[in-house]
Amino acid sequence: MSTEHETRTWTRESVLDAMRGRLTVSCQAYPGEPLRDPRTTAQMARAVVAGGAAAVRAQGLEDVATVVAAVDVPVVGLWKDGDGGVFITPTLEHARAVADAGAHVVALDGTRRARPDGLTLAETVARLRETTDMLVMADCGSLDDALAAQDAGVDLLGTTLAGYTGERPKTEGPDLELVDEVVAACSLPVVVEGRVHTPAHAAEAMARGAFSVCVGTAITHPTTITSWFVGAVEPGGR
Repeated sequence: MSTEHETRTWTRESVLDAMRGRLTVSCQAYPGEPLRDPRTTAQMARAVVAGGAAAVRAQGLEDVATVVAAVDVPVVGLWKDGDGGVFITPTLEHARAVADAGAHVVALDGTRRARPDGLTLAETVARLRETTDMLVMADCGSLDDALAAQDAGVDLLGTTLAGYTGERPKTEGPDLELVDEVVAACSLPVVVEGRVHTPAHAAEAMARGAFSVCVGTAITHPTTITSWFVGAVEPGGR
């Protein structure tokens, strides 16, 4: 039986309406892992949508295209390329490719760090808009990142990189202090993402003004989830 659906025409406004006040789920697996297959990613996407996810975040061009064909919700697409520094949709070429793969939102590195192609974030957004009207989400690591990304013309601000760029400590759960800062200082919708490990974390993020909450590992990464339980059952072991 085909997993494809009748394609809906999503507008910028309808994508935002679908995500507002609801859960986004990131469906990703890392290279070499048992679930690293676009077909598996699509099945995972269908499963989380069946559970109520309002949008799906997917990584890699084939995964993005496969997920777009499999679910009738907005897809936030990205392309991770590299092992460190700016590696989330790092260049204009990557961003255009993600848009061409069918993503409804293009997520990219929204930090103030130098990008591999030498373009600024503002230049990347402006040139991307020459060829597509897709929404752009900036994955930020600090308030200064979020403010700069807002000035650069993005549509959504994510807390995705909080604790990973050296500007802020890596909190055990989501960086709720940063959420407060960005919500207070910025006018754009804020997507809370990064170490949202429990429903309580998600509820707290929404209570602090998040536009949407994105959960990945705690829902779609069984290797990590299993390790949490192993650590509880076998403290000090393994």
